[in-house]
Order: sequence, then C-alpha cells, then structure tokens
Amino acid sequence: MLVKDYMTRHPIMVEPGRRVVDAQRLMAESKVGHLPVVADGKRLLGMVSRAALSLRPEQLEGLSFWDLTDYMARLTVGRVMTPLSDIHTISPSSTLEEAADLMIAGHVTALPVVEDGGVVVGIITQTDLLVELRNLLGAIEPGWRVVVRMPDIQGEFGKVMQVITARGWGVMAMGCVRSPRRAELWDVVLKVRYCERDELVAELKKIPGQEIIDIRETTSYTQ
Repeated sequence: MLVKDYMTRHPIMVEPGRRVVDAQRLMAESKVGHLPVVADGKRLLGMVSRAALSLRPEQLEGLSFWDLTDYMARLTVGRVMTPLSDIHTISPSSTLEEAADLMIAGHVTALPVVEDGGVVVGIITQTDLLVELRNLLGAIEPGWRVVVRMPDIQGEFGKVMQVITARGWGVMAMGCVRSPRRAELWDVVLKVRYCERDELVAELKKIPGQEIIDIRETTSYTQ
C-alpha cells in the first residue's frame, strides 16, 4: 500500500502572493483543510492550514475597523504559511505506514507528496489513512468481525487459518497488533464470511491457548 495509490492527485495549490482571504474562501468552497504553497513549476514552498489562516486575537489588538480591513487586504499566504524547512514531505513511493509515522512524529494531519526535487504531485491526509484503515479491516463489508488473542509463538496464526479454510469460510480482511499492556500476546482481527456466528465461535474455541476477545456482525453501507 503506497502513498501514490491513496493520495489526492493534483491538489489545490496557492502561490505565496495570494491573499489570505482568497485562500480562506478557496478552502471553504473546496472543503479542504490544507493548501500546498508553491512557486513556478509547482515547487513546494510551504503549507497553510485552516488554523494558520485564522487570525489570533493579539494580531487584531488595537486595530480599528479600517485598519483591520486594510490589514486583511494586504495579508498574504506567504506571511502565514509554514515554510518548507518546518514541514514534513513524503514521496509517492513511500508506504502508508511511513506516512502515518511522519504525521505522528510531526503532529500534523496532512503531508505534501513531492518528487523531482520538490514538485508537488499530491497530498495525503489523516482522513485518507483512516479510510484505508477502515477498508483494510473490512469495516464496510458484511460478515463477522472477530478478535482472537493468541501467544507470540510461531504457528499460532496458522492454527486459526487452518480452522477457517478447512470449513470453506472466507477471510476478507485481517490485521494484528500486540495486545494492550501484554507484549507477549497478539490480538488478531479477522473479518470472516460464509459462516454462522455460533459455528465460528465453536470452532475457534477449540484452539488451545487462544481466546476470543470480541465478535460482532458488520453490515455493508453506502460510502
């Protein structure tokens, strides 16, 4: 799963000389939360977000209505953007895990996607990652979502898959993480279909040393 397959291509971009009020209007009309700021050739100079375009109370202190009007008319994106030196970027060939790591480390919710020395080719956001997490776990598909806790021992996951495949059931999604506060255990999330709940539970309970933590039915819905 690479950034290039999940990013927004050809994102809306602005020049540093664009007025802040124009950028605010553009973001509102386009329903986006971030705008890459670019020079000629779409080379990245910085980023602006809705928060960056919001004026702080101390910036307005002592300004009359006419002063404020003049200030807003002259305020440009280049004066409020986060410069390139202070933002994280990512390449189209990076993985979604790398994008998530950068967002977490940088406390940001979007990354410009660049190539060829800084040319913007896309943008990937926290929302994009959440959508793919949902899809990765099969949340929008009908079936049984079951969480199985198992020891960190080679072959444990294979036991679960043997049970499922032996009965002709289908696994449409899967994910696994270390159990909370239990590093010696793993929680495996499986989305199983073509089976009945009681039958699935009964068969999984036969696996020694493993425990069903949760099971629930999910149904499809229109995105």
